[in-house]
Amino acid sequence: MPENINNRQVFSLLEVTQSIERTLSKRYTRSYWVKAELAKINHYPRSGHCYPDLVDKPDGTVVAKMRANLWKDDYQRINEVFLEVTKEPLKDGINILFNARINYHPIHGLALQILDIDPHYTLGDMIREKLETIRKLKEEEIFDRNKSLKLPLLPKRIAVISVDTSKGYSDFRNKIDKNPFGYRFFYMLFPSLLQGDKAVNDMLKQLARIRKVKAHFDVVAIIRGGGGDVGLNCYDNYKLAKEIALFPLPVLTGIGHSTNETVVQMVAYKNNITPTDVADYLIQQFHNYKVPLDERERKIIEFAQQILKDQSNYLMTSGNSIIRESKFILDKSKQSLSGFQSSVRNNSANILQTNRTGLSQHTKMFTIQLKNLIRQKNSDLDQLEDHVRMLDPKNVLKRGYSITSLNNKAILSPDEVRKGDILITELYSGKIKSIVESSNKLQWKKRKHIKQPSKNLK
Repeated sequence: MPENINNRQVFSLLEVTQSIERTLSKRYTRSYWVKAELAKINHYPRSGHCYPDLVDKPDGTVVAKMRANLWKDDYQRINEVFLEVTKEPLKDGINILFNARINYHPIHGLALQILDIDPHYTLGDMIREKLETIRKLKEEEIFDRNKSLKLPLLPKRIAVISVDTSKGYSDFRNKIDKNPFGYRFFYMLFPSLLQGDKAVNDMLKQLARIRKVKAHFDVVAIIRGGGGDVGLNCYDNYKLAKEIALFPLPVLTGIGHSTNETVVQMVAYKNNITPTDVADYLIQQFHNYKVPLDERERKIIEFAQQILKDQSNYLMTSGNSIIRESKFILDKSKQSLSGFQSSVRNNSANILQTNRTGLSQHTKMFTIQLKNLIRQKNSDLDQLEDHVRMLDPKNVLKRGYSITSLNNKAILSPDEVRKGDILITELYSGKIKSIVESSNKLQWKKRKHIKQPSKNLK
């Protein structure tokens, strides 16, 4: 009952909350179906209870907000059914259609007690999201952009988006590293969550990292193992699908055994379902290159062997032909040489005989001519000797001539001497020494005559 304080009717807080509780319980006597966004599930693993935050934002703006209660037993039952129908667990950010009672508690306040959730409504909403993502990508004309890229001839450098500890990544590595053909690959892990509320942002972050170093890779592989079709709703996200559609490298997906492809699988260059399938696809690209290469190698070897065989036969035939021709030429040359030798011998004998006869005649003629020449030269020599003897100064002196000299130089003119000069006059049988008293062209005077024996003339 209210109190009267200063002529005022005053209620306690408990009385007010109890009144609200009684009013609401009388007004809302049954449960109601409500649609809202499960903004945050707020699950507490220790108690098993959930205290979801519900919002209504039809145009992206929150117009209503309320807290809800989902007790442990109801949560386990609802989540199992939800997972079976939608292939997704209850999680933050999904739209739900739920059945609830309106409760009010004096301490905990107003809340909706969730009794059941219709998974088909959420499934329809997820399908709507998927269809809307497809519509936007096609409208932007980028739906097949990644598929139009050219896969490298040998895609051996792989950027892998996966969870380091996942079985799918382990299967991928085992298949790649132990392929029976010995093909060598390089791969690098870009770790990311692959399901749940944070998966989209995580994958976008790793794709941004790969984009910065795209020159070092040939393809991107998004691989996820285990869990079946559970947790694939994030792969219908518009932002993630758009990034993959516009990615500059071919994107390969192996994210689950889904019978209905997600949008990411649709826009990727190649969807291989499982991580092992992705590895097989990459190995097959090498094999597709190696098989025709091996075939070409085999044909080249066969062709080369045939050429060698043909050439060997040709060389053998040519060699035999050359040997036969050589023998024929040698035999013919021997015959010709033999005839030539006989001809040379005969001709040489005739030539020698002819030359001997000619040489004998030339020798006789040369001997006669040489004797005549010697006789002629002897006659010429005798005449020359006579002439020389006639010119000998002794013979000249013998005929009465003399030679007068001054200082051992013969005098040709009186002008060459002076008074007092001593002259020597050479005669056939001696010398006369004279002193010049005077000289003229017509008259000489001799002052002294000295007769010397002929033996002094040397």
